[in-house]
Order: sequence, then C-alpha cells, then structure tokens
Amino acid sequence: MVQSMSRVSCCIDNGPMEAFWGMLKTEMYYLKKFNSYEELEVAIIDYIDYYNHHRYQKRLGNITPIEYRNHIYKKAS
Repeated sequence: MVQSMSRVSCCIDNGPMEAFWGMLKTEMYYLKKFNSYEELEVAIIDYIDYYNHHRYQKRLGNITPIEYRNHIYKKAS
C-alpha cells in the first residue's frame, strides 16, 4: 500500500471515497438526528452494508458493488 502524497484538502487521488462520503451524508446523515456517537456509528455501519449489498449502481450496470465484485471474480477465474 502506498501512502497518499497529495496535500491536505487535495482529494485528487481519493475521488471515489470523497464521492462515497458525500452520498452517505446526503442519503443518511443529513436526514436524521443522532443522539449519541454510538447511534451514528451504527447508522454508518448500516449504510455501508446497504450501499454494498442493496444500492444499485448505474455505473456498474445497475448491479450492487458486491454483485459486481463477484462477477469480476468469476470472470477472472
């Protein structure tokens, strides 16, 4: 693994993660009030599960990220 060499606040090499966190905030965080850190932590874990297993991605051919990963693994074998 290579450490990012970009400057602070420069997300050129981290675009996919910046986009993911933007979607998480728009689709989950801003829509709910959290009463504790633990409640927020559970909500983030649940959203990541939803995003990977149930949220269809247009850029992946309207399948979930897990389905796409499994498809690529089968193709590579």
